[in-house]
Amino acid sequence: MTGGAFLLLALALVAAVTDWIAVHHELKGLEYVCKPLTMVLLVGTALTLEPADPAVRAWFVAALLLSLAGDVFLMLPKDLFVFGLGAFLLGHIAYIVGMHVEGVEGARFLIGIVIVMAVLAVIGTAILRGVRAGPDPGLAGPVVAYMFVISAMVASAIGVGDVAAILGACLFYVSDALIAWNRFVRETGHARVSIMVTYHLAQVGLVLSLV
Repeated sequence: MTGGAFLLLALALVAAVTDWIAVHHELKGLEYVCKPLTMVLLVGTALTLEPADPAVRAWFVAALLLSLAGDVFLMLPKDLFVFGLGAFLLGHIAYIVGMHVEGVEGARFLIGIVIVMAVLAVIGTAILRGVRAGPDPGLAGPVVAYMFVISAMVASAIGVGDVAAILGACLFYVSDALIAWNRFVRETGHARVSIMVTYHLAQVGLVLSLV
């Protein structure tokens, strides 16, 4: 890792931790700055790294930028959940393409699919029931599509076999599961902080997998 990439990553972690503190103390002004700033710095980190295949980095940068857009949609006071969902769905697709460009081993990919399908059978089913029983059952289709796409992203990371990518993808899965659980099933204590911690560490892991 170059010195510039290391500095940008360190600044991204500082911005992320500051955002976690802002979320915990409900400091909206600080959150509006630090949440997108973290992603901007991670984009800079990815652009400064020297990956084996620049095409993989290009797809990952696209995923980070789409995640940044999703962050903004979900952060604003107005309920733009569908737009945020769409931005992150496209971001996961970009990650998937990047991972397959890097190289996904078939047997590991199949193992990943079995694992995520088992998780979906338990957690995904409960979330889907919550969506259908809620005030906007029309979200069931988009939520199902999103669950399958992020599951494919996790399976692809397992298929790549890179530890940082696997950890990042799994943390992303946890973060999004927490969002869905708290929105559609029931709220849990300190959910917003847990969501942001797992989300930012997920993105850091995925960026570091480029090294």
